[in-house]
Amino acid sequence: MNANTSRQHPAERDQSTAELLSRTARDLPAGRHEFHKERLMAQINDMRRDERTAAPAPARTWRSRLPRPAIALPVTAVGVAAAVVAGVWQSGGTGGVRDGGVATGPALTTRIGAASSAGVPQLLGEISLAAADVSHPDVKPGQYVYVESKSADTFIKTVGDESSLASHALHTRQVWKSPDGTKGWLIDPSVNDSPEGETLSLPDELGNTPKATLNGPSYDYLAKLTTDPDALLAKIYAETKGMGNTPDQQAFTTIGDLLGESYPPAELYSALFKAAAKIPGVVVVDDAVDAAGRHGVAVARLDETSGEREEWIFDRKSHVFLGERTVQVRENTGTDALITPGTVTYTSAVMKRAIVDEMKQVPSQSG
Repeated sequence: MNANTSRQHPAERDQSTAELLSRTARDLPAGRHEFHKERLMAQINDMRRDERTAAPAPARTWRSRLPRPAIALPVTAVGVAAAVVAGVWQSGGTGGVRDGGVATGPALTTRIGAASSAGVPQLLGEISLAAADVSHPDVKPGQYVYVESKSADTFIKTVGDESSLASHALHTRQVWKSPDGTKGWLIDPSVNDSPEGETLSLPDELGNTPKATLNGPSYDYLAKLTTDPDALLAKIYAETKGMGNTPDQQAFTTIGDLLGESYPPAELYSALFKAAAKIPGVVVVDDAVDAAGRHGVAVARLDETSGEREEWIFDRKSHVFLGERTVQVRENTGTDALITPGTVTYTSAVMKRAIVDEMKQVPSQSG
């Protein structure tokens, strides 16, 4: 990408932006697209105001990491995107319905649950045993992993020069993925307002066929991973080196992503929890609520840089994974000060996870 982005022809800039946004959208895990669009748009608006005043741009206090590494765009990429993104993503008014079809409302908030490092190994051990006992059939060629979830998020919304907190209403997301990761389908009103959804099949619109990774896994990729907790954690640290705010936080985040919208084989699923128990700073939260309103106990970790706590929520008795949420637990500075302690920046709940025989088939339709 050219360093001198300000001299790009408008048509070239639009094409570059479209390609950038396409890659970004595909890399993001479930439900994070809209949150990050608003964050990026706010930064772009600040940059444009700085340019208009012709004064030196002040240092920003944005977090060094957004909740997922794929959206941590280089400054040059933000500059290329500015002219187009600011027009496409800026919301009008203080509420209503966005272009994606998801209603907006006030910020999501919660009581910050008490956290303790005591009992972490015991709880994760029990969760690991429960995961190993669950019937977990293999995914065969020609079949699809189906995951249905509900999610919502809080974001910084900028209209003109005014910024405020808003949220996207709880909405359903359905995704189908083939075991090799080359075929898939997504229905999510926060990403595409068509009720029919959109394809996830590869190659993508740019002709790319990305290789599966821990941050973008296929079932076949997961099936080949080691189930030794120490070796697994070492691989996670190695593959995510340089991502996130700290290696420990990124390792925790990576495991959490695998719990939400993938289908780890039974032995690996159990090993992931054993690996998580070895990450420094992991705590137990006495009470947490998923996006569907189900209460449970959470395994969590505080990101010291952002002040956000990522929580994996489990049923207290069965230890089944219910969902996850990210809660702001510390004060912020700058524009981020709008995100006050108790703000839920992201929440999700897994409603169904199954193997089906056809694309766009839901479990109730399978024989």
